[in-house]
Amino acid sequence: MNMKNVGLIASGLIAGVALSLGISATAQRIADSRGGLPIDEVRQFADVFGTIKSSYVEPVDDRKLITGAINGMLSDLDPHSAYLDEKAFKELHEQTTGRFGGLGIEIGSENGYLKVVAPIEDTPAFRAGIKTGDLIVKIDDADVKGLSITEAVKRLRGAPKTKVTVTIARVGENKPLVFPLVREEIKYQTVRSKMLESDIAYVRVMAFQDPTVEDMAKQITNLAKAGPIKAIVLDLRGDPGGVLHGAVGVSEAFLPPNSLIVSTRGQLENAQKKYFGNPEEYQLGGGEDLLRSLPPEVKTVPMVVLVNGGSASASEIVAGALQDYKRATLIGTQTFGKGSVQTILPLPPDRKTGLKLTISRYYTPNGRSIQNTGVTPDLVVEDTREGNLFEFPREADLERHLTNTTVANEDDSAKPAKPAEEAAEAVKKPFKQIDFGSKDDYQLEQAVHYLKGEPVETKKMTADAGVGAQDKSAASGAVAPNTVK
Repeated sequence: MNMKNVGLIASGLIAGVALSLGISATAQRIADSRGGLPIDEVRQFADVFGTIKSSYVEPVDDRKLITGAINGMLSDLDPHSAYLDEKAFKELHEQTTGRFGGLGIEIGSENGYLKVVAPIEDTPAFRAGIKTGDLIVKIDDADVKGLSITEAVKRLRGAPKTKVTVTIARVGENKPLVFPLVREEIKYQTVRSKMLESDIAYVRVMAFQDPTVEDMAKQITNLAKAGPIKAIVLDLRGDPGGVLHGAVGVSEAFLPPNSLIVSTRGQLENAQKKYFGNPEEYQLGGGEDLLRSLPPEVKTVPMVVLVNGGSASASEIVAGALQDYKRATLIGTQTFGKGSVQTILPLPPDRKTGLKLTISRYYTPNGRSIQNTGVTPDLVVEDTREGNLFEFPREADLERHLTNTTVANEDDSAKPAKPAEEAAEAVKKPFKQIDFGSKDDYQLEQAVHYLKGEPVETKKMTADAGVGAQDKSAASGAVAPNTVK
């Protein structure tokens, strides 16, 4: 799957780790224990509200003022806390469940056109015959040349049973192909897998959603039916994160039973918790353990985890846990550095809007916080032989980012934060796309070399240049402790 300009769900580079907490009396008890609400400040807010209502140049809607005030309160906290209006609240729900109304195609961009990366099996697009490599030239009657991925996704999505017409240009066809389609509820597959040479299982997790653990377990089990798995590559590159229970389950799949995966610390009592690898923590609704079907060798065979600057949040939890337990060797580049946890709090009266609020920092099993710093790979391997192609904004680039509580004398003054909009511009710079998992995937090639006991082309971190700094070094002879022959 291409790293950039691919759209199916609007997960976002800095997607939060979702916890399921209700907005409850817990927060009110904290407020009460600290002297209750600040009455003078609340009165001042009411005075400002009244003054705007009575004196502004034109009438202002009450809801608009209140929404603006809520946004203002959250915008001064950290880059991941936000007010979710009804539309944003619904979209976030779609992200975490992996279900939405649409056609079932992943799209990318190529020379200003929308390109089909892949149709999802058993969806309207797949059944109609839309193929990988097709160029979308029209959505309904609108020309889409130059249309952004985000806008295209909005136009292609819609309520199930509604109609949309997609016009395709295909290599080898003399005229455009017109596909009248009816949208359905789509279940997005966040996991892809295949067998590589030497019986190495390649598992790519593109996001952490409610079905991710189950999907991963099924795919690994199916791979094992063709023969024993002798090594594993877990690819978390470009994975922006998602739900916390997904990270716990994916980690537990490769670790001894009931291992400590991650701990959280915050003000609320239920924000201070240790998450162990048991079914209660990684699957919703009970039932049979999702990981029971996994072949036992997945917990012991040699393993590599691929990461880069787009690996954030839940993917960093997985990478950090597997690194702490020395279960896997991390290969790639420095991760994003998002070490905080957000919860979604539905707001009364209709609970169709809500808050995405940072409630805790998280820590790896060894007590490391990766906030602002990210996870450092064991072997630093750049995107290509020619060097790094991806320029990701990182947590430390964002305004109002939380500090790292486990790094002594953290000093952000030497690295001033950028506004979120400016930081996000970094991912828009043009570059040659890499098809992760393909024969041209340089980092995956190095991972296979490592697992086979062959030399790996690495770079090394300079001790005095700070996190992420690298310099050239000779090809490494590093090999896996138990190599695949």
